[in-house]
Amino acid sequence: MPGIEVDVPFAPLERAVYVPDAQALVCADVHLGKARGSNVDAPLDDAGDALSRLESLLDRTAPETVVVAGDLLDSFSRIPLEVKRDVDAVTDLVADAGASFVVTPGNHDTLLSSAYDGETAREYRLDDGETVVCHGHERPETETHVERYVIGHDHPALSVEGRKVPCFLYGPNAYEGVDVLVLPAFTRLARGTTVNAMYGRDFQSPLVSDADRFHPAIRDDSSDRTLWFPPLGKCRRLL
Repeated sequence: MPGIEVDVPFAPLERAVYVPDAQALVCADVHLGKARGSNVDAPLDDAGDALSRLESLLDRTAPETVVVAGDLLDSFSRIPLEVKRDVDAVTDLVADAGASFVVTPGNHDTLLSSAYDGETAREYRLDDGETVVCHGHERPETETHVERYVIGHDHPALSVEGRKVPCFLYGPNAYEGVDVLVLPAFTRLARGTTVNAMYGRDFQSPLVSDADRFHPAIRDDSSDRTLWFPPLGKCRRLL
């Protein structure tokens, strides 16, 4: 079933997306502090893993701007010193790559100002304003012309032949006539929400009201390809 052609003005990568017209790298749901806030031993060093993969993406794309579409953090009551150091390491990595760094706060970023003093924006516009990046937990405020929203929040994943993998969801004209791209969680500690049988009412983001029109896509690391599927409304029973 995968292998259909979907014409998109962005390049899905490993749990992130590159927007060529804006020379921007966008990821969502990094959730720094998630492992340290857990009551069980985490299977990996979430910060070290995120830094390693981000460094690889920076080397590959050489962006002018890096945008986190919400939930850079996963801390609600306090910011441990280690998490502050992790945030500093991320900002230093982006700066060393010669890119600017912007965070659009998400619902897990209530203490963001305690750990990060860089640029923030509730909604950040790319490529002359045609692309708006936000977390997606709230309806956007943007009123002027926009071609697409890039969001996170729902941590989409697809079950294919019994294997659960993080996925992108792309909905042409999905929100008030505007395209919507939902990113998978950047952290590998997020199990992901299996979208195969989900309908609009099952998503947390108000930008996903008609899930049937969203195309899932997964990355095939072995071939460095993006595999697109038909919209969920057509393929959910076949997956």
